[in-house]
Amino acid sequence: MAAPIKICMKRHLDEKANGEESETNKCCKIDKQLLIQRETERVDKDDTAQQRKHDQNYFRSYADIDVHEEMLSDTVRTNAYRYSILKNYEKIRGKVVADVGAGTGILSVFCVQAGAKKVYAIEASAIADQIRAVVAENNMCDRISVLHDSAEEVELPEKVDVIVSEWMGYSLLYESMLPSVIHFRDKWLKPDGLMLPATASLYIAPFTDTELSNRLDFWSEIRSVYKMSMSSMKQYAQKCISKQVHVMNIPPEALQAHAQKVCHLDLLKVKVKDLQCVKSKFSFRCFGDSVVHGFVTWFDVTFPESITLSTSPYHEETHWSQTAFYMEQPCHVTQDTLISGSVSVQPHPGAARFLDIALTFQVDGDCTRRQSYFMNDCFV
Repeated sequence: MAAPIKICMKRHLDEKANGEESETNKCCKIDKQLLIQRETERVDKDDTAQQRKHDQNYFRSYADIDVHEEMLSDTVRTNAYRYSILKNYEKIRGKVVADVGAGTGILSVFCVQAGAKKVYAIEASAIADQIRAVVAENNMCDRISVLHDSAEEVELPEKVDVIVSEWMGYSLLYESMLPSVIHFRDKWLKPDGLMLPATASLYIAPFTDTELSNRLDFWSEIRSVYKMSMSSMKQYAQKCISKQVHVMNIPPEALQAHAQKVCHLDLLKVKVKDLQCVKSKFSFRCFGDSVVHGFVTWFDVTFPESITLSTSPYHEETHWSQTAFYMEQPCHVTQDTLISGSVSVQPHPGAARFLDIALTFQVDGDCTRRQSYFMNDCFV
């Protein structure tokens, strides 16, 4: 595509020398626009192919038994869904339900136990074949239909009264399953339909890690073991730790200020565009003398009938734990030290199930610090 532009430019220069504003100039502009348009289309095509491959890997991971053993072993999670479904039986009895991202089909079974007339268990991964076995094992083949398809592409014979889905990932939005649920909701949920869960909220707070100094001291202890010094590795170790996203259980006493809400989602109303960049400001007043090593996030979801599933450090542990983001340089704080700033969470370009997380903050009005984190499938 470079040759036509060169020819047009030569004509343009000749005509400009003659004081002419010709059609050739317009031709150059059009050719340039076409180049830009085609390059944009190529990039979009590449991004789509990359996202498709990313999705295939994601669904393949959910065909593995390990992830389902982990989720079903999380009794806090599973019992919260079971309790909410059974307690809302009056809204489910005799109704049509869709279980989006059905996994092993356990939520579909709970819905039948609550009296659902029909349940569509929708699962994009190969575990869908095992759902059929679970359904047959529980004598529910006449009530549960298993659909091996994605939430975006599945076709149903009817609208549904209820959508149940366990879509939450680490730090709430990791894996970006919620856009799929929203797409399904907009197409298949009746106007007066019910979402389980009904709301979701993400929280953030500063924390201290009393074990971190012990971990870093490892490099100082090399001398006593091998008769050589490696203390210079401490700073590098701290830098590596601060670049990674850590999924871990944070003890409640490690929190150094009251948590603040990053976002609150009404799952009947939230749009996909609302999730393209979730951003919020924060302002923490620290509890007392300590060292803040970073920030930690967690979430909760609520169901009708006042039921809450929380992943807070103040509640019983779940497989989600909490998500920790370490500072490059920890900061000393005292009572009422002000930590103010903002946090943003958005899907990673080309791999939307991963997250880009950015933190900007100041400690007592000192210099502004900025840190970015890429939450892919290599977090620790």
